[in-house]
Amino acid sequence: MATLFQGLGVVNPSLSSSNSNNFLLPSRTSLSERKDGIFVVRSDARVSSKVLKARARKHELLVTNAVATKEGSSAASTSKSGHELLLFEALREGLEEEMERDPCVCVMGEDVGHYGGSYKVTKGLATKFGDLRVLDTPIAENSFTGMGIGAAMTGLRPVVEGMNMGFLLLAFNQISNNCGMLHYTSGGQFKIPIVIRGPGGVGRQLGAEHSQRLESYFQSIPGIQMVACSTPYNAKGLMKAAIRSENPVILFEHVLLYNLKERIPDEEYVLSLEEAEMVRPGEHVTILTYSRMRYHVMQAVKTLVNKGYDPEVIDIRSLKPFDLHTIGNSVKKTHRVLIVEECMRTGGIGASLTAAITENFHDYLDAPIVCLSSQDAPTPYAGTLEEWTVVQPAQIVTAVEQLCK
Repeated sequence: MATLFQGLGVVNPSLSSSNSNNFLLPSRTSLSERKDGIFVVRSDARVSSKVLKARARKHELLVTNAVATKEGSSAASTSKSGHELLLFEALREGLEEEMERDPCVCVMGEDVGHYGGSYKVTKGLATKFGDLRVLDTPIAENSFTGMGIGAAMTGLRPVVEGMNMGFLLLAFNQISNNCGMLHYTSGGQFKIPIVIRGPGGVGRQLGAEHSQRLESYFQSIPGIQMVACSTPYNAKGLMKAAIRSENPVILFEHVLLYNLKERIPDEEYVLSLEEAEMVRPGEHVTILTYSRMRYHVMQAVKTLVNKGYDPEVIDIRSLKPFDLHTIGNSVKKTHRVLIVEECMRTGGIGASLTAAITENFHDYLDAPIVCLSSQDAPTPYAGTLEEWTVVQPAQIVTAVEQLCK
């Protein structure tokens, strides 16, 4: 792979890890709408009356016409400048900008070339950059992930796409024994600046094998960073930061969030891979969440505010390492913690986060940490059963009420 690129005149410069704090803006609180099997976020956060009525019947505890909530102002979402993108388009824009900036950035995976990827994140890149920088691979995750790691060792910056996160289990040996460890086992002789990304999470009746949440699998691998995007704004910023990082980064994307829409700045920006996002400041309880559950939490917040509660919502974004500075300051203020995740309860991100908070901020807690997670069961295919395995907004409302008694 490296030989092919060097044949095109690509050099292997030593790139320093960028300071990825530029343009770090708090994202606005938004309400997601389910429409035709996908999520759409409108810039004015309004939801159609048909959807509101359906939700009211489904979740009687939710109050959809709640009073206005406190939220951080976001120049990215409130300003008329900028441009609107869906989340998958924001990922593509970030990837395209980095490929233009650095000739060492390349993409590889199944159908990432002229087909444009299974979720169109790489659409048009093969035409623009050529088949050698956007490389279609056979259906062999262990092989092309290993090839990407080898390419990173030579100085390239590969972005490896897993068509589905569950398929990356086939490459677990390469990711754990090579990707995460080679920098250490080589005595620092090699850097592995690789990004491994792809869709995961519980979709709409995709079945157990296509509804994997692999955060808990990869968090135990030393030497790897993990981030999870949840908005078009942070998807682009995290993609750019991950590509520029000297460390191997796994970028988790949720299959149901690809069609979220948001206005993002025209100017270039790069987010930090180690910082959480304050979604909504509050006083009564700290709610820690990430990815799709951010929107379940914000639906529940409307009900909670109407009931007189003032929750603080943090999108942790960085799954490894945790941003304990932001989390700790919130715990010291509210003294109560609720963790909401789609990951499995046993050995999940919530379990690790609970341990970290208990170890570092136990004296500031006025109540035990509560963690709402998916059930320890394979995700059912039946839609109604699938919903039962995942945390719903009504459960979040109940948990906060019990925590704040």
